Amino acid sequence: MGGRRQIKPGNVYQTVTTLLNHRIYPNVRVQQPVWYKVVESIPPSEILIRPLPPQHQKPDPRARKASRLFQPQEITYEEDELRRTFYKDHPWELARPRMIIEMDGKDARKRDWSRGLIQPGMPLSGECVVQRQMWMMENYQGMTKEQAYDKVRQEFYALRQEEEIERRIAKEEAQMVGAYFGQSLLKVSMDLEDEQFDRWKRWATREIENVQAERASAYTSFGEEENPDAIDPEEELAEEDDLGNPPE
Repeated sequence: MGGRRQIKPGNVYQTVTTLLNHRIYPNVRVQQPVWYKVVESIPPSEILIRPLPPQHQKPDPRARKASRLFQPQEITYEEDELRRTFYKDHPWELARPRMIIEMDGKDARKRDWSRGLIQPGMPLSGECVVQRQMWMMENYQGMTKEQAYDKVRQEFYALRQEEEIERRIAKEEAQMVGAYFGQSLLKVSMDLEDEQFDRWKRWATREIENVQAERASAYTSFGEEENPDAIDPEEELAEEDDLGNPPE
């Protein structure tokens, strides 16, 4: 070894390529390793020194320590702050199911946020608010982030209200023709919460009764001592019988 750094793992691709091209049995087909194409397109580095990661923003020499010099920088976008603000104000929007499947990876190019929050093939969600707010900030001169957020938020509330009204009307129409939907998710969750509260109430009642019983037993037996000079009446009668009837 001699303290030298080994770079033989970097020659794995060349070695495997040589073995595949010079086979002992040329007519026998040999399957390529699953990593062969990956290493061919992204070869391992042959530089013996550790390079700095790409700098996406100007580093702060006072905040960066020497131990964190080679750590990759955090990539942040303007939309990240808008998302945090929206979902902080509307945490229950995260509970709504979302579809994250894309057909060709170019779905964002097919949307025109100048037309509003409703976009083809995309359900109403917090991402619609973020993209609409970004479009307003970029295209309306002089509009601040807060002003764009308030305007888009009003549009979002109006559309959510329309969805809720449509859902209620559809449910009432279905119930008129005999449909049965059962309990709502809110009713089910409230029943489960009441059940857990009743179970805790019964447990707390038993614990209070046990504590009160322990306190009562401790006070009732306090100060009671046996008198060694006291004579049991039954023992006294038994002694008199023994004296009156001596054994034969």
